Amino acid sequence: MTPRRTSSLAALADRWIPKLVLSPSILVSLVFVYGFIAITGYLSISKSRLMPNYTFAGLDRYVQLFDNDVWWRSAKNLGWFGIPFIAICVGLGLLLAILLDQKIRNEGALRAVFLYPMALSFIVTGTAWQWILNPDLGLPKIIQDWGWKGFSFSWIDDPDKAIFCIVIAAVWQSTGFVMALFLAGLRGVDSEVFKAAQVDGAGLVTIYRKIVIPSMRPVFFSVLLILCHLTIKTFDLVIAMTSGGPGNSTYLPAIFMYTFSFNRGELGVGAASSMMMLATVVAVLVPLMYMESRSTRNAA
Repeated sequence: MTPRRTSSLAALADRWIPKLVLSPSILVSLVFVYGFIAITGYLSISKSRLMPNYTFAGLDRYVQLFDNDVWWRSAKNLGWFGIPFIAICVGLGLLLAILLDQKIRNEGALRAVFLYPMALSFIVTGTAWQWILNPDLGLPKIIQDWGWKGFSFSWIDDPDKAIFCIVIAAVWQSTGFVMALFLAGLRGVDSEVFKAAQVDGAGLVTIYRKIVIPSMRPVFFSVLLILCHLTIKTFDLVIAMTSGGPGNSTYLPAIFMYTFSFNRGELGVGAASSMMMLATVVAVLVPLMYMESRSTRNAA
């Protein structure tokens, strides 16, 4: 075989082998992700109730969804849950990462302690925190038995405050992961930056606030994207802790979708709520991606 033919075969292999390797994954994604999204989208404009019914119904299911008070309560709860959850995770995770970045003793053990909750399933976390926050059996009862008889913490039974118990459990589980992402970003900062800033007389707080943290924009983008995704799809944590109660005070869109699709025989309404959740993801994702791409272009 001539060298020219050998080189042409090698070029052909370099061109097609990556496509052949990736094609099964692309096909699976097209069918089981985008295909099912398309099916759900059509069910949301169909007459589906207990079983799929592919008769076109226009926007009737969306009108039915927007007339449902439970849906609006779920959407409101998403804000009350998501905003504190994301803000606390970002702030606390960044603080823990900065503290660990100071090369403290037993850093590996501390990292493991902070990351351990992420190894648990949300069902386990929800069940554990349901017991911890139980006024009659958990931490409030233990503190009262220690002598503080007047201590009371019954948020989990209060319809106006139960959603914040979900925030507490979610923050406990996710902060360690956020810390690990920020710590990886901090470890990627050149140590010469610290030395040069210290030579100029900048203190450690100033270095982090004005130099290091602004340079970690891509890490913030990743953290916000992951936390927004976790917020919108939160389901099992709430089911394990409160089952959506008291009443529907801790309902989130994912629980609404499941309940109406499978428990109340309103498959079309459940599909409409799923599409609204997808629209929420897109509404969060697109601005984040735009800001990240714009900052990358400006930096270039």
